[in-house]
Formats: sequence, C-alpha cells, structure tokens
Amino acid sequence: MSHGTLHRPRPVKAAERRTPAGPSRVRRHWTRRPNPLAGIGSAVWLAVVIVPIYTMISISLTSQDKALGNNALKPPTDPTLDNYNTVLHNGFPHFLLNTVIVAAAVVVIVLVLCVPLSYVAVRSRTFWSGSAFRLFLLGVAIPAQAVVVPLYLMIAKLNLYDSLVAVILPTAAFAMPVSVLILTGTLRDISEEMYEAMALDGASSTRMLFQLVIPMTKGGISTVVIYSALQAWNNFLFPLIFTQSDGPRVLTLGLFNYVSQFGVNIPALLASVVLSGIPIFAVYLVARRALVGGLMGVGGK
Repeated sequence: MSHGTLHRPRPVKAAERRTPAGPSRVRRHWTRRPNPLAGIGSAVWLAVVIVPIYTMISISLTSQDKALGNNALKPPTDPTLDNYNTVLHNGFPHFLLNTVIVAAAVVVIVLVLCVPLSYVAVRSRTFWSGSAFRLFLLGVAIPAQAVVVPLYLMIAKLNLYDSLVAVILPTAAFAMPVSVLILTGTLRDISEEMYEAMALDGASSTRMLFQLVIPMTKGGISTVVIYSALQAWNNFLFPLIFTQSDGPRVLTLGLFNYVSQFGVNIPALLASVVLSGIPIFAVYLVARRALVGGLMGVGGK
C-alpha cells in the first residue's frame, strides 16, 4: 500500500463499546437497593388504614343483634345487606342529593372567586392587591368555631336559616383562604415570558386569564376542586347550627337517624358511613395525581 493512501479507522462494533460507570449509573444502583425500614413502615401504615375500613365494612354486613357480641375483626358468619337496605329506605338518597348540591355550589363559588383573585394577587403589584391577598390568608388562622355565633346572627337576619344556602355560603368562605394560597403558588410557576408574549400580541388581562392562566393551572384548579368538595362533603358544624328540619339535611347529619334514645343501630350507622364515603373516594382515585401535584406546588408546570 502506498504512503499516500489514508488509513480509515476500523468501525467499532456495539459490543466493543464500553460505557464508563458514571454518576447516573451509581445513583440508579443506590435507588434499587432494598429499604427494609421503609417497607416495614409502609406495612404498618397500611394496616393502620386497612383495619378500620375492614372492621367498618364487616360490621355493616352483620345483623344488629350480633354486632356487639362478635369480635370486630372476625368476618361475619351470616353476612346480610339488610343494613344497607335500611339506610337506602331511610332518607339516604335525599341526604346524598343535598350533599352533592352543597359540594357543587361550594366548588363553583370558590373557583369563580378565587381564580381571578389569585391572578390579580400574582400579576398586580399594587398595595390594594397585596392587602387583599394578606386578608384572605388571615382566614386560614380563624377557626370556624370562633365565628359561628356571628354567622348565625347574620344568616338569621338574612332569612336564610334552615336552607342549603345557609350551609353553602359559610363553607365556601372558609374554603377560599387555602384555595387562594394553592392557586397563587400555582400561578407563580407560569413564566413571565408567556405573559409578555401574549401582551405583545395585544391580549388583554381577561384574555390572558382564560387563554393562558386557566389552561396552565389545571393541576392547581383540580386541587382546589377536590379540597373545597371535601370541605363541603365532610362539614358537620355548619349544617348542625344553620339547619333544623329534614329538608336541607345533609349526610353528616343524616347519621343521627340511627342514634335514638334507647341505643345506636351500629351496623346501619356504619353502612351509612360506607355509602357516604364511596363517592368522594371515587373522586379522589380519579384526581389523586392532580391533588398531590397541586399541593406540592407543581400544578402549573
């Protein structure tokens, strides 16, 4: 071969390539190591959660005369659905409908008010917007028990007592501070360049709200929806104080139907708890990722 001929390097086969063990490979090795303490802790926590649920379902399938004598952890020998039949024919659908109405109304009020308020608190740098934001955050430190008497007087003066509106308005008001806090944290994840790009296109503040803010904060909005719905679903104080008749009664008060002067129908009471927990548990399963993401402050990314 002549000296003028260039030697081409022999192609390296894939099998001959050697990848050095870099930091990523070391980290992957460490993350795959077993962690027995975490496994034991998870098993203990799972038992703490599962055992009460199992006991509740087991007793709800037991007749009333056998509920107190049997071991709560023992499976029912003769399971029956009579307790669920009793619950369904004792006003449960009416209480469920009222609870759904209250939860839906609270969610709508919170979203309509908190999304624009959070947008103004993040985008505006005026004294009044900052003062309004701090005023809403002050509501986080005020317990509902401390203001229940003034609320009762206000509702009585407005002739709203013993109605669903008397439950909806205070519940939405106490759900708004945390909702504003969640949404402002989510809105701060939106980069300033996106706002500037829309401003250069001639977009108004209202257009930015509907075309940029709301689509980019779906995680935070989902978190607020679940949080406010849970507040309305599990609320007991406001329905107890602001309602009296069976018309506006919700699920939390419907449990009193199984408590009488002579005793408590424990199986029917637990059957009602099981049925009332199924809808909100189903909503949580559907939107649990958005809930966790919004609470961690990454809902807007």
